[in-house]
Amino acid sequence: MDHPSVKQLSDHVYFIEAPMNGRFPFCNSFLFTGRETVLIDAGIGKELMLALDDIFNIDTLLISHSHPDHIRSWKTFNHKRLLLPEETPDSVMDLDQLGIRYTGSAECGRHWVRTIGIPLGIEPFREPDGRFKNGDKIDTGEACIEAVHAPGHLDDHYCFFDHVSGTLITTDIDFTSFGPWYGNPEGRIRPFKASIEKIMNLPYRRACSSHKPPMEGDTTHHFTSFLNSFDRQKEDVFKALGQGKTLDELVLSSPFYNNKFMELKIQNAFETRMCMENLTILIEEGRVEKISDHYMPMTPQTAIGY
Repeated sequence: MDHPSVKQLSDHVYFIEAPMNGRFPFCNSFLFTGRETVLIDAGIGKELMLALDDIFNIDTLLISHSHPDHIRSWKTFNHKRLLLPEETPDSVMDLDQLGIRYTGSAECGRHWVRTIGIPLGIEPFREPDGRFKNGDKIDTGEACIEAVHAPGHLDDHYCFFDHVSGTLITTDIDFTSFGPWYGNPEGRIRPFKASIEKIMNLPYRRACSSHKPPMEGDTTHHFTSFLNSFDRQKEDVFKALGQGKTLDELVLSSPFYNNKFMELKIQNAFETRMCMENLTILIEEGRVEKISDHYMPMTPQTAIGY
């Protein structure tokens, strides 16, 4: 295929590399051909989406989950068939409600709309033409794409497995060095880990994420490394506690973003969610205790009741 952003992976599967090598606020897309041409996700930008349509005459836009980098240019294909996950809430049809969903509060949600949503060109969705659920298959005639629900990152997060080519699209099980991301109120560590373990056991021949190049063959070590990042993140939170901190103090130390996110108030909302997930686990493990409003590391003596 004579386009620098398009790589053919098999007879009917194409990898579409997004600008900035697929880094946020973009994400890679995946295209399946046949009697129906399906594009997964709208994070490659309007120009590339239009170029793809000229080449392939796309019929259907399928959204893997409703994060900004996966939906930002959806309206370019407003006239196409639109499929959303069954779990996607109606908040995607209202930008203010979407901001609340991402950040957890009306005030922070409005701030998200002003500083991220509008600048990125995020548009509210129309009613979809259909919804898919776990186990549903889209048969293009050349591909048989199974939708695999993978919550933990977001409630409506899906991966996809083409039974014909063995192509596994892991979406935001993304293999990036940041590690697993669960900064929205819907983010949960244990469901996310369970989702990764389920996805990595599918009989794939190649694995393709939304933010990395495709990987051929067995990529167990990449899945394992991504799973291990949960422990690395947990240890980062534990170290950031020092001799003890309030949640606000821990968030300000920014163990995840190192205060490098594009917008501080939104960063703090994401850090709060991710810190709380890890603090809950550290308390359950007997390594941290909460005393008044402080989270305190437990010494071996206090851990056994001395």
